[in-house]
This record gives sequence, C-alpha cells and structure tokens, in this order.
Amino acid sequence: MNKRLIIIGILFLAICIVLKLLYICFKNIKIDEFHKAAIIFVVDSSASNQKMLPTEIKYLKSLCSVLDPEDEIKILKVSESSYLIYEGTSGDSVGISKALEAFTKYNEKDYGTAYGLGIKKAFEHCLAMKKEGFIPSVVVIGDLENEGSAENQINWDTLPQNVKSIQKYIPEISMMFAFAHPEKLDLVKTKLNPVLGEKKLIIANEQNVQKAQRRFLEAIGR
Repeated sequence: MNKRLIIIGILFLAICIVLKLLYICFKNIKIDEFHKAAIIFVVDSSASNQKMLPTEIKYLKSLCSVLDPEDEIKILKVSESSYLIYEGTSGDSVGISKALEAFTKYNEKDYGTAYGLGIKKAFEHCLAMKKEGFIPSVVVIGDLENEGSAENQINWDTLPQNVKSIQKYIPEISMMFAFAHPEKLDLVKTKLNPVLGEKKLIIANEQNVQKAQRRFLEAIGR
C-alpha cells in the first residue's frame, strides 16, 4: 500500500511539474495582434507614363490580391492634377479594374505629374484612416519625373520633414516607391531612409518589384 501511494505521489508530482511547465510556455507565447491596413496608392497616369502603366496597374492589382479582405485601399490618380478615383476593399477586383480603366486613359493634355500634390493628399487619407483604426501605408507607382506645374511637384527638401510630422500621429506609417528609374529611387532612399528606416521604406525598380512584395507585407505588419 505504501509503495502504491509513493508511486501515485510521484506521478502526481510529475503531472504538476509538466502542467506548470506548459503554463509557463503558453504564458510567454505572444500572439501577433491583427491590424487592418489602409493602402493609399498614388498612380502616375500622365501621358509620359502610359507605356509602363499597364504593367504598373497589373502590379497594383497583385499587391491588392495579397492583402486581407478587411484591408481598405484608396487610389489617387496623378497627372496634371491628383484626385481620388477609387476607395473600398482590397478584394473588389472588379471595382478597382473599372476605376483604373475609366480614369487612367491616355490624354495628351495630361502630360504633367502632380506627385507632390498626390502624396500630400495620400498623407491626409492616412491620417483619416488611422483614426478609423487602420495602419496606413503609401504606395507611389510611376516614374517620379517632374513635369508640368512646379507647385505640384515633390519638394525633396521638405518631404522628409512632412513625413516626420505624419509620424507623430502614425509612427508605424510606411512608404513604397515602385517602377521609377534607379537614379530617382536613389534620391528617395537618400531623402527618406533617415526618417522611415530600412523596414518602413521600400523602393523597387521595374526589375525587382516582385521581390519587394514580401518587404511591403512586412512593412504593414504581415
């Protein structure tokens, strides 16, 4: 009888130790909390960028396809001016296609590129989406060429400070610049990397945009 009690006691102690160890293990496991993302696309539909536009639109759609159904997107057209042409869920492929087809058609009068205005509006949308509980990101798709009205162009001397101002309200904001010439992307890297850092700034020319997709997802917390 005493021997049986000793065996039962040892088994009970062993079970308690195992349960204690399991409790400690599960207690230290951190489950990543899902955060909805809001991706603000700035797409160059100017006359000078029409040759690359079909490839760029295809890439935009590929980014949307890897997002979560709860994520939201907005698309800003950039040409002589900049304005919103789509907002909704990332999974609305039909709506996205219709908006892009209708509002990015070739127009010989739309030669200028209002990238500065487009990015300014994108930041405004980011602030609004942050208030709604989303993690915002800005994706600029186009050649980044300065054409047309100077007041609507990117001011590379003030943009870093503008990003810093946005970071006060959205510390996790990220930016991606895709399809520009490496020389332009090098300027982006020089100006914005000190502000956004390696993980929150993604640059990709035409030859490596597909490889940049994984970095983009990591930047938005996926």
